[in-house]
Amino acid sequence: MEVATLTDISTQVRRDIIRMVTAVQSGHPGGSLGCADFMTILYFDIMNIDPKNFTMDGIGEDIFFLSNGHISPVFYSVLSRRGYFEVSELATFRKLNSRLQGHPSCDKGLPGVRMASGSLGQGLSVAIGAALAKKLNGDKNLIYTLHGDGELQEGQIWEAAMYAAGNKVDNLIATVDYNHKQIDGDIDDVLPMGDLAQKWQAFGWEVLEMNGHNHTEIIETMHKAKSMTGNGKPIVIIMHTIMGQGVDFMMHTHKWHGSPPSQEQAENALSQLEETLGDY
Repeated sequence: MEVATLTDISTQVRRDIIRMVTAVQSGHPGGSLGCADFMTILYFDIMNIDPKNFTMDGIGEDIFFLSNGHISPVFYSVLSRRGYFEVSELATFRKLNSRLQGHPSCDKGLPGVRMASGSLGQGLSVAIGAALAKKLNGDKNLIYTLHGDGELQEGQIWEAAMYAAGNKVDNLIATVDYNHKQIDGDIDDVLPMGDLAQKWQAFGWEVLEMNGHNHTEIIETMHKAKSMTGNGKPIVIIMHTIMGQGVDFMMHTHKWHGSPPSQEQAENALSQLEETLGDY
């Protein structure tokens, strides 16, 4: 897909995010905005998927697990825009009996969601299980995950990292949203992570890095990661992003990690984001 088209989609996804969290005055816009470019490219250009024939087992296609489930707004927007369900359903976000709960869940059968997430640290373990299942089934498709950088403060991540490397889970590509922010402040002020690239390398992973807002670089890096699978090591991509990307007053601060904008602020944000595909 052309970069210009992907840019239009990611811009519309950002509009969806702002409108969703503003409508119910609840949700997590900061990280969602920061991951809009990556999620758009992953679903529209990188993964082998079949949105119209979604199955929980994902046999014969790539599978994605969102570990940092609080950024559900970007997940739901991309899923709907990719055709997993009607875009109009975004209007039910975080409402009673909606399939689009604040954190993704499986109990209501929302197409595209294979894991309940939001309790941080669990997604990599689930992804490893799915990757091993694909190996047992002779399925050559891949497993993808996305994690927050603050989530890497969870010990379960590193237990899973050791297991994946030790068992040569080489059909797995994990991505870390490295925006240096978490709900309580800067990563370095809450619990410094040190050199993430060296950490993952020490745990036996292949490590790549990319600018999470440069569409060409994302595409090139993701294809490089795919070319590195099957060589005995899991792969992690450290993705450098800006929390709140695309909305000037939301950028470079943790304030918008889990705080919705007011209606006036939302109008300001939307004025910075061109409506490209049509609002829901």
